[in-house]
Amino acid sequence: MTASIAFVGAGPTTLYTLKAFVEQAACPARITIFEQQARAGLGTPYRPGWNDPAMLSNIASVEIPPLCETLLAWLNRQSRKRLIGLGIDPREVDDRAFYPRVALGRYFLDQFDMLVDEARAKGFIVDIRTGRCVLDMSVQDNGVQLEIEGEGRDTADNRFDFVVMATGHQWPEEPEARPGYFLSPWPASALKRIKAVNVGIRGSSLTAIDAVVALATAHGSFVDGPDGRVEYRIGAGSEGLRLTMMSRKGLLPEADFYHPIPYEPLTFCTEAAIERLIDAQASDLLEMAYQLFKKELAYADPAYADHVGLEHLALEDFAERFFADRADADPFEWAAANLQEAQANFDKEFTVPWRYAILRMHEVLALIIPHLDEEALDAFGRHLKPAFVDEYASVPHLSIQRLLALHSAGHLDVLALGSAYRLETHGAEPGVNVVIDGERRHYDVFIDATGQRALEADDFPFSTLLKQGIVVDAQDAEEGSTKGISVNETFHPASPDPRARRLYCLSLPFILGRHPFVQGITSSHDIGSIVGQDLACMIAAPMQADAA
Repeated sequence: MTASIAFVGAGPTTLYTLKAFVEQAACPARITIFEQQARAGLGTPYRPGWNDPAMLSNIASVEIPPLCETLLAWLNRQSRKRLIGLGIDPREVDDRAFYPRVALGRYFLDQFDMLVDEARAKGFIVDIRTGRCVLDMSVQDNGVQLEIEGEGRDTADNRFDFVVMATGHQWPEEPEARPGYFLSPWPASALKRIKAVNVGIRGSSLTAIDAVVALATAHGSFVDGPDGRVEYRIGAGSEGLRLTMMSRKGLLPEADFYHPIPYEPLTFCTEAAIERLIDAQASDLLEMAYQLFKKELAYADPAYADHVGLEHLALEDFAERFFADRADADPFEWAAANLQEAQANFDKEFTVPWRYAILRMHEVLALIIPHLDEEALDAFGRHLKPAFVDEYASVPHLSIQRLLALHSAGHLDVLALGSAYRLETHGAEPGVNVVIDGERRHYDVFIDATGQRALEADDFPFSTLLKQGIVVDAQDAEEGSTKGISVNETFHPASPDPRARRLYCLSLPFILGRHPFVQGITSSHDIGSIVGQDLACMIAAPMQADAA
């Protein structure tokens, strides 16, 4: 019989999974795609309305794994009018350029339609069910039963052999939890109602920059100045706009830097070397991996190694030393100098060796994470992960230019919170008080823009799977204090129940604990490739009795 497969969610992860599955499946299957929104193929990070047109993605065109075509090929066949409508200057289409999030959304929409056409041409039956909310699901002996809002609980059409859960980011539809207190900067349309007041934004990554840019464009505009620099002009009546980005260190992200793509191979800290450490089951796995990390970094850039004292730098001190030079400087002066250096390096096609080494090693070091005990996992998160995130989360040059323009115009500052700050969110007046070393600062509006966080298993949207023991809380699976649910290497729920093989969980907030680098389009591609191949293998062989 023809295998039936349901995809719950229709963002980029589903697209890359669908591509891999259709390419590798030995025989056609019946595919049903459920999407709560009116259009399938967009994904939350790229939806119009959810994102302001000025919000930029932080992945260059050349880094986006192609679906039916590359992003650059897609851009080159768009009309001038359409590109301008998407906020893209047709003269600046380039494989190293960064584009608005909504433009990537249009690319993914078109690729989704092409993928569906390709699947149908190969004999797959594809049913796209938009505007449908999957409320719950349960695993039964003859498949997985989905409960769809407004439909019967046991509808035969909603029973499938396999289900891929790719529900993506989870943000509240209404971010303003209390007057003046926003839990996220999305949907961006909600930020448009914020008046020109004193606004605090917690976070300093591109998520926080998104919030800053959305507010800035609501009350003014960015323009090209006579010297070619980006300038900010406040709108009439909005002169009172004051934005403060805040984080523990009070640092701004660094500008995207030039480096070869695809990645050049590493010399010492390779996947093979890390796999040997894992196979040895050493109790000091993290420390041994750190020694490989240091060896690679010193080899790549001896001058940088000497500058930071890498030879004698303990794991516990690495992140602090990594950020020390930046922490000692004014954040905007550092950002301006870093931007100038990054732009010059792009012009010369010069790669900063130490930055490129750390960038390449983050995916290799991630291999040890599932094998770390709770204490080592915490140490990895505090002492290595911040440096890795700083390198792969560098931001478009235009984003830095906009921050500098806002600061120069007197509308943006940066605040270091330290580690002992607290928020008072239930005051009598709207907004939030931020208390640092006993000093209370009031913000009329406060936006938490720290990005997607790992969620508890209790927040998992399909509660029956938890009750059945098909989906297991990561903490119950002896993964320490890790939030979310436990999955194996092919993203099946890590449950002793054999029926768990009918499910794949790719829902980002619930796998972040042991997969801290899975955010982004390249991760969607990597996960989709694994699951698509595994799914093709699963339908190739007859299902064994689940009760076996």
